[in-house]
Amino acid sequence: MQTTQTQHPSVSSVSSTRQILVTSALPYANGPIHLGHLVEYIQTDIWVRAMKALGHKVTYVCADDAHGTAIMLKAQDNGITPEEQIANVKASHEADFAKFLINFDNYHSTHSEENRQFSELIYRRLNHAGHISTSDVEQLYDPEKGLFLADRFVKGTCPECNTQDQYGDNCEVCGSTYNATELINPHSTLSGATPVLKTSKHYFFDLPNFEAFLKSWVNDNDRLQPSVINKLQEWFDAGLTKWDISRDAPYFGFKIPDTPKDEDDKYFYVWLDAPVGYMASFQDLCNRREDLNFDDYWLQENANKTEVYHFIGKDIVYFHALFWPAMLSGSEFRTPTGVFAHGFLTVNGAKMSKSRGTFIQAETYTKHLHPEYLRYYFASKLSEHVEDINLDMDDFMQKVNSDLVGKVVNIASRSAGFLLKNHNGVLSATCTEPALLQEIDLMGEQLPAAYENRSFAKAMRLIMQCADKANEYIDDKKPWLLAKQANRQQEVQDICSIAINIFHKLIIYLAPVLPELADNAKAFLNVADLNFASRHQSLLNHKINQFKPLMQRIEDSQITAMINASKESMPAKTDSKTNTTPTTQNHPHNNAQNDAKHISIDDFAKVEMKVAKVLACHYVDGADKLLQFTLDVGEEQTRNVFSGIRKFYEPEQLQDKKVICVTNLAPRKMKFGISEGMILSAGDPKTALVVITLPDDAPIGSTIA
Repeated sequence: MQTTQTQHPSVSSVSSTRQILVTSALPYANGPIHLGHLVEYIQTDIWVRAMKALGHKVTYVCADDAHGTAIMLKAQDNGITPEEQIANVKASHEADFAKFLINFDNYHSTHSEENRQFSELIYRRLNHAGHISTSDVEQLYDPEKGLFLADRFVKGTCPECNTQDQYGDNCEVCGSTYNATELINPHSTLSGATPVLKTSKHYFFDLPNFEAFLKSWVNDNDRLQPSVINKLQEWFDAGLTKWDISRDAPYFGFKIPDTPKDEDDKYFYVWLDAPVGYMASFQDLCNRREDLNFDDYWLQENANKTEVYHFIGKDIVYFHALFWPAMLSGSEFRTPTGVFAHGFLTVNGAKMSKSRGTFIQAETYTKHLHPEYLRYYFASKLSEHVEDINLDMDDFMQKVNSDLVGKVVNIASRSAGFLLKNHNGVLSATCTEPALLQEIDLMGEQLPAAYENRSFAKAMRLIMQCADKANEYIDDKKPWLLAKQANRQQEVQDICSIAINIFHKLIIYLAPVLPELADNAKAFLNVADLNFASRHQSLLNHKINQFKPLMQRIEDSQITAMINASKESMPAKTDSKTNTTPTTQNHPHNNAQNDAKHISIDDFAKVEMKVAKVLACHYVDGADKLLQFTLDVGEEQTRNVFSGIRKFYEPEQLQDKKVICVTNLAPRKMKFGISEGMILSAGDPKTALVVITLPDDAPIGSTIA
């Protein structure tokens, strides 16, 4: 019997073993791994293990993203060199990944000689081909620190609502977005100094030169998910712009080569050399393995012979589906076969929160719960779509206890005892239920495609359906009753042998998700391999080994302890983006100022709030925090409103919803257009904003009183 398999269109042969290179996005080297990160690495690891189980040659590489101003400043805060900082974090990352059974073939660093060489090679080829240009850029500069300030390193008074102590990109009170240069009374969060405007020459990659290529590439060979293609089309419609690829000293990274003598302090922006880390990590591995050749996977002429896939979060699609393929094409390297994006993780229905103990580090989790519980739960939620997934702790405990302990492991635990006690662990020589086993085999035929297409939730449902059939069979036959009757021992052996054979198949099906359970089950089953083809093997007249408990139930106390530990590990409450202490001026506490916080009923009556229907909702190109709304508020003309909630919603989530709009705000001119109102939301702008929605029958244009 042959297994079904999905073949990527760009690969010509469907019969031969495929050669596949897989990467996950590079974690940044300034902090520990948390559960949100693990969504991606678990997803990728499951996919890699599944493809290997199907008989393909798969190589999985990753690396730490180890450059940038943030790492330089983090090292300064810790009193160590940047090199020491990234080495410490890399060791921590590798330890965390190992605990969660993430099986990289190589884990490297972007601060490597391989990365330097490839970054310089790509840049030189792009420059030689005329795709690099320079332009003067005016930025805020910290005269005490002696460096240009990114938006997050500047604070001041909001130019729209006059709220103090706001960051250089947006106001967390009124939601306005602006350039850092527009702040009133700005100050550097690094030194407290007043920044000055300073002009510097920057280097740009001419992305518009590749518009025709990218439009073709994006829509070719199903290499991207439909929702990603739709998002990219919005960026195409808005017009591609040149990409700033340089940063000024001081900066931790690689210097741009071949610059004039008076511009020798220019460094590659971290996002240029970060994806190059995929190539560098693979090259590092090729240097140590004779069976791998770099050119086989990265030369243009081999694009149809081998496959390269990137697993990423939806927030970095722009870099991986526009900049990266354009850079590769312009420097004469092959482009990825596919780029697979996933959504974000919420915990208990909300963004991860330190105060609620739901911002859980990988290390904290492993002190309380087995990593395979999380691997299975994520698998049960992940699909081929770019959807956020929710880790609901109650559902998590119930699903693991029910599916893994109560269904899968229970098949073995309730059958092995009879075989070991009365039959020396030997299974029956004949199969008494061929139709049942064939049914389990047929259901398994759907799994290769489900795994390859990243439809893990579908795969888990199919596997649990098989487990249900096995348990129903055991419940129906009741071997525990037959065992008490004389002359029925053969029946008991036959029944339990069928159960063990089904368990064997289920372990094969689950092996990519639960590799440790699979290894332990393999020892119990006394089998040599758990590759996918081995599911057709019937264990007849086969001796199993002593059964040991394979998985324990999750107790509520374990989850409670993990949540509490996450709360306890929180640092003392300080400014989340800097280590500076807020001043009295910025955070007043005197009585006069407290009185100023109160308004009268007359003040409130001035605010006009109306029911509005969302006719359209879109991303705003060039604005990381904004969504653009077209609202029907019951007037002759629709209203255009910008809202700073992009990181909490996909546009389609708000389409056709009824919301509350403040309609008598003065129109505000922004660089993206005119905003003609404000949409009301609730929550913490840093962690979780929820748009206030109304019932579908709420009359459009009616006033909220």
